[in-house]
Amino acid sequence: RMQGFSWENHSSVSEFILLGFSRDFQVNVILFNVFFFLYLSTLVGNGLIVTLIHLDSRLHTPMYFFLSVLSMLDMSYVTTTVPQMLVHLVCQKKTISYSGCVAQMYIFLVLGITEGWLFSVMAYDRYVAICHPLRYKVIMRPWLCGAMVVFCGLWGVSCSLVYTVFTMRLPYCGPNEINHFFCEVPAVLKLACADTSLNDQVDFILGFILLLVPLSFILASYVCIFATILRIRSAQGRLKAFSTCASHITVVTMFCGPAMFMYMNPGANASPERDKKLALFYNVISAFLNPIIYSLRNKDVKRAFLKVTGWGGATQ
Repeated sequence: RMQGFSWENHSSVSEFILLGFSRDFQVNVILFNVFFFLYLSTLVGNGLIVTLIHLDSRLHTPMYFFLSVLSMLDMSYVTTTVPQMLVHLVCQKKTISYSGCVAQMYIFLVLGITEGWLFSVMAYDRYVAICHPLRYKVIMRPWLCGAMVVFCGLWGVSCSLVYTVFTMRLPYCGPNEINHFFCEVPAVLKLACADTSLNDQVDFILGFILLLVPLSFILASYVCIFATILRIRSAQGRLKAFSTCASHITVVTMFCGPAMFMYMNPGANASPERDKKLALFYNVISAFLNPIIYSLRNKDVKRAFLKVTGWGGATQ
């Protein structure tokens, strides 16, 4: 693969072609309609949650503050990849510039890593609420909640830089077809004209820090939470405590499971078709389902919706 290229002409690729899902136009039209519906629903659902939390003073608590941050991250997260994917589904030209690819990769990673760490902050919030209810307001002060979100963001910004620099420092001299629907690290790495074993090691170590560390925080929080729930005497009390955690557990599993499989798997073992499905799951599907999971199980959000729309006159 290296023959015919001089070292000066090493990174000669000025743009990449994103192959997407199918070369069949009719299949792509169907996919366009499905993803357009999912994208609009994600924006409406998450936008509604952010609006309700802002408008209803009863939702001005740490749990809902974190939920509104999650919704804003989800809206940004899908906007990084889906609009471009929709254009590529119905257009002949499926290219993305080299700098556009770098930007997309970086922003996607920033938002994804921030979200992964935010889940561990949300688990800590549930831990304090259930295991130390009397001290909840003292511990979860507004400045601490803000500081924890900033911490998540800083992790995202700094670790994404490492991921992106390590990926894009490699020479890309052709072919330039990425078998994916956006510029994601594992898919882009396959096109490098150099040995990627160091990248595989860096990706594995970063994947360990960015996925397994937050997951172990979440696990530790839930071990303490379930130990406390089991000590609650009334069955109704146990059910109420558990239901506040069920949404969070569902969302974390949907997001972290596929992401861990994708980023902690060495490049040689990766299957492009499987990777595309996994990426769809933690990028598009989880962002679409988050508001549904959180609001359907939540009386406070339903009450806020009825109050804001004025439909809840009889129920107030």
